[in-house]
Amino acid sequence: MTAYYAPKGGLPPQTGLMTGRAVFTEAYAVIPKGVFSDIVTSFLPGWTKTRMWLIARPMSGFSETFSQYVMEVAPGGGSDTPEPEAGAEGVLFVTEGEIWLSLDGKEHELGAGGYAYIPAGCEWRLHNGADHPARFHWIRKLYEPAPGVAPPEAFVTSDKEVAPVAMPGTEGRWATTRFVEPDDLRHDMHVNIVTFQPGGVIPFEETHVMEHGLYVLEGKAVYKLNQDWVEVEAGDFMWLRAYCPQACYAGGPGPFRYLLYKDVNRHARLRGPGAFGALR
Repeated sequence: MTAYYAPKGGLPPQTGLMTGRAVFTEAYAVIPKGVFSDIVTSFLPGWTKTRMWLIARPMSGFSETFSQYVMEVAPGGGSDTPEPEAGAEGVLFVTEGEIWLSLDGKEHELGAGGYAYIPAGCEWRLHNGADHPARFHWIRKLYEPAPGVAPPEAFVTSDKEVAPVAMPGTEGRWATTRFVEPDDLRHDMHVNIVTFQPGGVIPFEETHVMEHGLYVLEGKAVYKLNQDWVEVEAGDFMWLRAYCPQACYAGGPGPFRYLLYKDVNRHARLRGPGAFGALR
């Protein structure tokens, strides 16, 4: 059975050491699981009995395309007006408990491992009708329409329903659970699950323009971020700006899995026609 880490909050004891594994650089940030304390939670307008950890948001000069929340909804909590921006699309991934989700009038129940894509303009509601908290990730992005490409539709699936696809030449040690096909141009972002078996590696330093959010769901590994090797484990979050070199070695003893965001399938935006006019 797959287990997904979900933070519970609280505070470290007064006897604990202050020094931890948190890192913030010009190329990446690491938010270790111990930082997910009560003092950094927020509440959201339109949501009841809900708190969240906001772990990524657009920042000029850093990752600029997405935000990511770790949500905790108490029994009886939720929202009938969850999304305040009409142009925002979203992905939900449940790590603990159960949620009731309505997408354009269609009702769904999602348990741990449940995944939902919510297109821009979708009318949706979410509630926790159980007697225990529900915890899930909510990734938001402003959708970028493309000429001649229809917008994507809402869908619901789960980690258990989608078979991982092994990366070529890795003998299954490195695989990706893709909830959207890579060549589906309707989608301008991918939120996948990457799995490394013990000993699996990213055998080169990936360097690309796509921004990343990586939340570790299970296991541990050492991750190469820019010029640093950083040890990470379930509950840690890594935030990578464009072009940050990255690689990975999964040391075991079990699988290393993380929820991965990246922006895809759109032209790079160029400067407007008047950008250089003042310099002539």
